[in-house]
Amino acid sequence: MNNFGGAQIPNFLGSFTKLRYLNLSSASFGGKIPSNLGNLLELEYLDLSFYTQETVENNNIQWLSSLSSVKYLNLKGVDLYNYKTSSSNWLQIINTLPSLLELHMPQCQLMDLPISLPFINFTSLTVLDLSNNGFNSTIPKWIFSLKNLKSLDLSSNNLHGVLPDEISVLTSLENLDLSSNFGIEGTIPSGTGVLCNLQTLSLSYNHLKGNISDLIDGLSKCTNGSLKSLNLGYNELNGILPSSLGHLKNLRYVLLSNNSFTGSIPETIGNLASLEQLYLSYNQMSGRIPKSFGQLKSLTAMDLFQNSWEGVITEAHLENLSSLKEISIGRFLSNISLIFNISYEWIPPFNLRYVKIQGCQLGPKFPSWLRNQSDLKILVINSARISDVIPDWFLEMDLQLDELDLAYNQLSGKVPNSLKFSLGSNVDLSTNEFKGPLPLWSSNITSLYLRDNKFSGPIPENIGTSLPLLTDLDISRNYLTGKIPLSISNLTELFTLVISSNHLHGEIPDFWENMPMLYIVDMSNNNLFNRIPESIGSLSILKFLVLSNNNLSGNLPSSLRNCTELASLDLGDNNLSGKIPSWKMTSLLILRLRNNFFTGEIPSQVCNLSVLHILDVSNNHLSGSVPSCFGNLNGFKTDFTSGDTEQYQGSLEVVAKGRILQYKSTLYLVNSIDLSRNNFSGEIPSEITNLFRLGTLNLSMNHLTGNIPQNIDRLGPIETLDLSMNRLSGPIPPGMASLTFLNHLNLSYNNLSGQIPTSNQFQTLNDPSIYEGNSYLCGVPLSAECNSHETPPFPRENLGNTDDEDELEKVWFISFAALGFFTGFWGVCGSLIVKKRWRDAHFYFVERLMVKVLNIVSRNRNV
Repeated sequence: MNNFGGAQIPNFLGSFTKLRYLNLSSASFGGKIPSNLGNLLELEYLDLSFYTQETVENNNIQWLSSLSSVKYLNLKGVDLYNYKTSSSNWLQIINTLPSLLELHMPQCQLMDLPISLPFINFTSLTVLDLSNNGFNSTIPKWIFSLKNLKSLDLSSNNLHGVLPDEISVLTSLENLDLSSNFGIEGTIPSGTGVLCNLQTLSLSYNHLKGNISDLIDGLSKCTNGSLKSLNLGYNELNGILPSSLGHLKNLRYVLLSNNSFTGSIPETIGNLASLEQLYLSYNQMSGRIPKSFGQLKSLTAMDLFQNSWEGVITEAHLENLSSLKEISIGRFLSNISLIFNISYEWIPPFNLRYVKIQGCQLGPKFPSWLRNQSDLKILVINSARISDVIPDWFLEMDLQLDELDLAYNQLSGKVPNSLKFSLGSNVDLSTNEFKGPLPLWSSNITSLYLRDNKFSGPIPENIGTSLPLLTDLDISRNYLTGKIPLSISNLTELFTLVISSNHLHGEIPDFWENMPMLYIVDMSNNNLFNRIPESIGSLSILKFLVLSNNNLSGNLPSSLRNCTELASLDLGDNNLSGKIPSWKMTSLLILRLRNNFFTGEIPSQVCNLSVLHILDVSNNHLSGSVPSCFGNLNGFKTDFTSGDTEQYQGSLEVVAKGRILQYKSTLYLVNSIDLSRNNFSGEIPSEITNLFRLGTLNLSMNHLTGNIPQNIDRLGPIETLDLSMNRLSGPIPPGMASLTFLNHLNLSYNNLSGQIPTSNQFQTLNDPSIYEGNSYLCGVPLSAECNSHETPPFPRENLGNTDDEDELEKVWFISFAALGFFTGFWGVCGSLIVKKRWRDAHFYFVERLMVKVLNIVSRNRNV
């Protein structure tokens, strides 16, 4: 292959008027295509594919109309987007070529596919390839006049509409490819069942619907049975696979993945002696896999993954699959319904390269039939109920793997360092019972997941030099100790760093400038202390920063303002102080600063976080009013989807429904505002009721006054509303009864008055503790009955009950004595209680004491 570096096609080529064959494909010619190529009147073969063009606006393919003898024309990759006649005239020019047998114009940036032509001049055409263009139309009718067409490829366009019945007249067609046309909708017409000369049928990547039984039945009745490839994947097809599938005896390739097929594999599958590849993954199929499957001697690849297979796989299903190289079966984490019952001594007839068996029972022993699979490159036996050690014979096989996934089993013992991996390999041993030090293998590994095991000891000091190609490292939920090694800074390609839930201590190293690709950093649930280093602000594309549940202190580094792409900032449960910065992080979905020592007011810039859907600043020392601009938080007005939030598959604790809940993959469904246990004052702004997708609102344990907003019923989906331990007054708004999703309500210890609503949702909220501490509330479920006259909105002053006053003085004396004791305890022992979770336990005890005191006070302030 010659490379002319973008030089223009020499003009002298146009003088070779007797030339019949010209192939300039991939020669890297560029510039303007010379129009004098139209002088080659006897040319029969012209290939300009992958023609390099610096500009295309001056190209004119009108000269093609002179090539009346051309039989083969290939313009693949010639960009005709800006060609002035490309919108429609390109086809009129092609239609002047009566001798044309093959036309290849993929990737030409054509936008318009004319629906009709006044006449068809290239009726001898056998191959038509217009794939990977930008057509946005139905399948044109003129195609069905090409009676000699054997191969049609319209894939990767935007074709729409239903497949026309005329497709059935293409009786000489050997290849039909309409794949990747995401706009095609409708059902497969029954007329397609008579395409008896088809060798390849490809309708993948569309929106086709309906049952394919008629299509398969029709093809099975063809006497010549020429169909070799059936590709209907990535549609919305349903129904069962008919037994007539087994009559298509020349089939070599079947792809039906990513549809909604149900039922089992027909017994007749064993008749397909020529079948080489079978892909049925991501459907809704179920039932037992027939033993006739074991008759597919030519089968090299079987993908049955993500279906609901049942029963037992025995040697009979596999004993004749001598050509098999790839097997994929099972489901993602689910109830196991498929069991491999294979004897320990069985020797399979195949030598596999790719094994993916997930969510099936292979255990309890490590599968011995793998011992002679000497060509293995990918081994995934995930969630397979294996409770064993990695056997010595597996190590003696001396494999060099591209991927090893043994996650979600009960494998134990130490992981040997003798495993070998090829360049760019992935290793996942998560959620097992491996112990000992962290293993270090080949420097070729790019992804290493060892989370949720029993590894102990320090992170190896040389991890950054031993595994320099790492892009993803997750060693969370182990028993690792020591400090974070400085060699991690050598991992310049690192994308994910998750070392949470260990026993690591010391400071966070100041080395972040060396890892510009970091997208996720999770160091939560350790014993890290001191300040967050300034250099962490150099991570300009950082999306998730999780440092919660440590002993970090000091102000937030000002450099964090540079992390403008952050979607989740979780610094909760530390000893951080200062004011909440007024940064612009418009991508922020989660802001969690709970259980720290932040002071001051909530900055107004928080109201500009338009996609925020979790805000938790509870248990700090914040003051001022609840900002009325909270009504601008549009993230609480719209529904999020998993795609919108680019979900990080970690977890987050959120206080909701009166308890701490941990969310993982469904975190995007949570919409929560928690300002509890601070010093906020003033009234609840009515603008907060604009957040009509809010699920949790917790304003408890502040100093809020005034009434509950009358239009609070606008918070339709709200499930948790906690306004307890404030100074709110007035009645409970009747409209709250329409909050039909509300299942946790706490209005206790305020100055609310009047009758508790009894209709709708309040009939289910019948726990008296919800309302206790409000002396002038009455009605069910409280014992206080409502009088016929209007109840005063506030408690009257005590008119002189000496016994009550003495009792009240005793209560306050006891309570302040108790608080004094705990304050003194904190002052003396505070240096010992440095872990935030211990301090929370102390606060919780005091809080419960205050509740009991308030109960007594409430009972004694009634007149």
